[in-house]
Amino acid sequence: MSHPITALVIMGVAGCGKTCVSEALCQLSGATAIEGDTFHPAANIEKMSAGIPLNDDDRAGWLDSLCDELRRVDAQGRRPVLTCSALKHSYREVLRSALPGLGFVFLELTPEVAADRVSHRPGHFMPATLIESQFATLESPKGEPLTLALNASIYSVEELAAQAHVWWQAHGLKQAV
Repeated sequence: MSHPITALVIMGVAGCGKTCVSEALCQLSGATAIEGDTFHPAANIEKMSAGIPLNDDDRAGWLDSLCDELRRVDAQGRRPVLTCSALKHSYREVLRSALPGLGFVFLELTPEVAADRVSHRPGHFMPATLIESQFATLESPKGEPLTLALNASIYSVEELAAQAHVWWQAHGLKQAV
């Protein structure tokens, strides 16, 4: 085993189930959920709501805020589980710089499934029209250290959370007391 996993990022394109899997995983593990979307500045939300993809500059301050929140939750002795698309390797490296032992659970799915899910998701700022840009930006994390890829097209939220939980336990998760 390499470095024990002290925190997780649940990552993938819009519609892959990041929030639902994070919530289910936190129930299983006693970890603390951090919803990455709540840290987007208003300008990012306006841009995405208008169907305009974010660029690296748009994401830079957001990623810094996520790093600060990961460190804050960890410093309180809790195990953070962050939801974040983390589409590019460089974004994942920024997040890795926040905490040693940061693991990634990549919820992989097809563009068709993602588009269908996003089109049926009420009250979210991310329109289905941005799915194509998300897949164009995605740099698969497969092969990166402390990374688990799961097929979110075929497994239920509960199955995905259970698989992530077992993997995290095998890589150093200590249950909350």
